[in-house]
Amino acid sequence: MALPHQPPLSSTPPQPHHFQPPASTQTQPQPNDPSRFTPLPQMRPSSGDYWDQDDTASESSGHSTVVDTGPEARAGPAYRGGVPLTVLNGEMRMGQHHHMRDSTIGPDSGAESEDFNDSTSGTAAGTPSPPTTPARRKSAKSAKELDATHIHVVDPSGGLSYALVDDGANTPKTNTGKTKLIMALLAEMWIIHIIVIVGGTFLWSFFVPQFYVDDQIWNYTCWWKIGWLFPLPYTFICFIGLVLPFRTPKFIYDSARPKRRVDNLYILTVTKGDNREAVYRAWNAHKHLERLHPCIRVHVLTDEPYFFENLNCYTCPKAFTTAHSKYKARALEWYRTTMRFTEHDWILHLDEESVIDDESVKRCLEFIWYEKDYHWGQGVILYNQYRYFHNWFFTVADAIRVGDDLARFHLQYTYFHVPIFGAHGSFLLTNGLVENSVTWDLGSLTEDYQFATHAWHMGYMCGKVPGLVREQSPMDLMGFLKQRRRWYVGIRRLPGFLPKLWNGFWTLGIFTLYCTIASTILGVVIPVGTPRWFGFLKDVQFVTFIYLYVLGILIQDIDKGINPLLIVLRIPVVVVLSVVSTVLECMAVMYGLIFPPKDFDVIKK
Repeated sequence: MALPHQPPLSSTPPQPHHFQPPASTQTQPQPNDPSRFTPLPQMRPSSGDYWDQDDTASESSGHSTVVDTGPEARAGPAYRGGVPLTVLNGEMRMGQHHHMRDSTIGPDSGAESEDFNDSTSGTAAGTPSPPTTPARRKSAKSAKELDATHIHVVDPSGGLSYALVDDGANTPKTNTGKTKLIMALLAEMWIIHIIVIVGGTFLWSFFVPQFYVDDQIWNYTCWWKIGWLFPLPYTFICFIGLVLPFRTPKFIYDSARPKRRVDNLYILTVTKGDNREAVYRAWNAHKHLERLHPCIRVHVLTDEPYFFENLNCYTCPKAFTTAHSKYKARALEWYRTTMRFTEHDWILHLDEESVIDDESVKRCLEFIWYEKDYHWGQGVILYNQYRYFHNWFFTVADAIRVGDDLARFHLQYTYFHVPIFGAHGSFLLTNGLVENSVTWDLGSLTEDYQFATHAWHMGYMCGKVPGLVREQSPMDLMGFLKQRRRWYVGIRRLPGFLPKLWNGFWTLGIFTLYCTIASTILGVVIPVGTPRWFGFLKDVQFVTFIYLYVLGILIQDIDKGINPLLIVLRIPVVVVLSVVSTVLECMAVMYGLIFPPKDFDVIKK
C-alpha cells in the first residue's frame, strides 16, 4: 500500500483548533523560540549511576540535553507549596528555604537566571492550585556566586516537582521486572516457536485419534465443521509474527551515532481519577524516574473534579470542550493544547494501572534517540504487575493479549511499521508533532486505534519499542466483558476497511464456537470421519491458539520470577483454562452485539 508523503519532523506543529490559551499567556515564548529552553545539570540517582549517557552526540547541541521550560511554565503541576531541592555533591537533598524559587542554574552557566512571573502560570489553562506566592524577581546571582556543590533545582513552572521531593534512597522500587532477560529470550525464541507449533501440529494431527479419513476430500459433516476454518487468517498472521525473529537493538544502537534531539519525555499516567489506589501505586512506582535523565517528566492526568495531592497532577477542567472527543480523549486533547508540544517533545502514555521499569524507560529514550525513521512506537504489555493469578480465569484470558503482542503486533511494529492492526492506548510513545497533527479530538470508543490510523494516513511511521510495561487483568466477569465489548464495538465503528475487516474476523469467532459445539454433539450421533486436510487446518489453528496462551503465561511467569517447577505445572492448567477463555471472549462479542455500550466503560482494577 502506497503511503502519502511523510511530513518532516522539523515542521512547525499546528496551533490548537478548539482551545486557545487566554490572553495572559500569549506573551510566553513560542514553541520554536530558543529562549524557552534552559539547560539543566545532569542529575544522577542518589544510589549510583543508572546508565552512562553521553549527550554530546545529540543533534540539538554539543552540550547536555536541553530541557523545555515552556510547557510547564504555562501549565505547571498542581502545586501545594514545597521546598527547593539542593544537589549536594551529586545527591538530591531538600532545601531549608521554603520560599526560595530560583531558576535552575547550571554549574557552568555564566548568565543570570530569569524567572517567569507567577501571573503567567497555568491557572487560566485549567491547571488547579497553582503557586500563590508574590511575583518573582529576576535573580542577581550568577553561577560563580553559588557554591559549586549546592545547586538549587526547582521546577521551571515555579513549583517543585513532587517527584523530587524525597531523595528516594530508602524507598524500595516497585517498578521491577526482568526486562533485559525477557528481551534477550524473545530475541532467540523464534526458533522455539517454529519447533513447538510445527511439531505440536504434527503430533496432534497424526498421533492423537480424531477419526480423520484419507480417502475423502469433502463430506456432508464438513458443513457444520466449516466454522473451524474462520480463524485461519488470524492464525496465519500470528504464526508469521511468531516465526520471524523478534529483533532487539542489542547489536544495533551505537552510542557514537548522532542522536535525535529530545527536550522532554513526559511519562503520562491517564486516569479518570476515581481509582485512587491504582493511581498512587503507579505514581510511587514512577516518581524516581525523573532522576534517570534530565528530560524526563512524570505527570498524572485526571478529569475534574478528581485531583491527587502531593504528585504532579494535571486536571482537565469541565469547561474544556472539543468538537468530538469525550472522556480520556478529551483529557488528552486538553493536555496537548495546554502543554503545546514541539517536535522535540515525546509523550509516553500509560493507563492508571500501568507500571514501567527503569530499563524500559532507557529503551524508550534509545528509541527516541536512534530510531529516526519512526515517529511513534509501542512495546509489549504484560499483565502481572498486581494481583497476578489472583483470579486464574482472567489471568489466563489476558495471556492471549501478551501472545498477540509477541506475534501480530510484533509483525506490525518490527516489519510493517504501519498500524494495520491498530494500537494499544497504553505504552504508546508518541512524538509531539504527531500529536499536534492528529490531535485527540477523535470521538471514538477506541481513540488509540483511531489515532494510529490517522497518523498512518498522514505519513507517520511506527516502530517497536523493545521494552515492557506491566499492568493487571480485570477483577471480575462484568469488568472483563465490558472491556472487550468496548474494544469490539469501538473498532467496528471506526471508518475504513481494515478496522471492519478485523472486527469481522472477531465476529466470526462466535460461529467457530457454535460449530465446535455442534461438531462435538453431532460427532457422537453421526460417526462420519473428517477429511485429513480439513482436520489438519483445524489442528494448526488449535495448536497456535493454545501456544499463544501458554507463551503469554510463560513470559509473565519468567518476568515475575516464578519457581520453574511451578511454571511447568501451570502449563496443563493454562491449556484447559484457555478453552474457557475462548468462551468468555465470544460472550463479550455477543454482549457487544446485543447491548452495545453508549459511553466509555471504566472498569475496576
